[in-house]
Amino acid sequence: MNTCEHDHASDRGLSGGALSTALLAAQTRCAAAGERLTPPRQRVLELLLQTGQPAKAYDLIAIYGANGVAAKPPTVYRALDFLVRQGLAHRIESLNAYMACHMGDRTHLAAFLICTCCNDTLEIEPFEPERTKAAAHRAGYELSDVVVEGRGLCAACARGRAAG
Repeated sequence: MNTCEHDHASDRGLSGGALSTALLAAQTRCAAAGERLTPPRQRVLELLLQTGQPAKAYDLIAIYGANGVAAKPPTVYRALDFLVRQGLAHRIESLNAYMACHMGDRTHLAAFLICTCCNDTLEIEPFEPERTKAAAHRAGYELSDVVVEGRGLCAACARGRAAG
């Protein structure tokens, strides 16, 4: 959803061999954890990987099936819950959206840069994740998830504002 009046060249979505490689890696990761990447789970992950940006659950529901046939909401929500639990996707709270994980084959704390103009979102390595985990442990917390969200202008929006 681009609300800016300048061009954006952000296309982080996967296709072709890169998409196939990412899906195979996800299947391998799930199998190693004793889990199954069922066809509905794989389809939702595929859509997230193709999009390359945050996607709302209802947008995924609408494009889930072949020939524009929508999925039933519980199918997509269950798949998203599974993908988040396995570290294959993240929920971005402030956008109420989900994004495929782009940080490799390990579960980790997530950090995102979100453009306040165009909503372009980039996953980055979080700042000192071990300190966050240690602080939680000292306070008696068992973390199940941490998502850090930084907001500002992406490079394209910053250039567009400067030129405007």
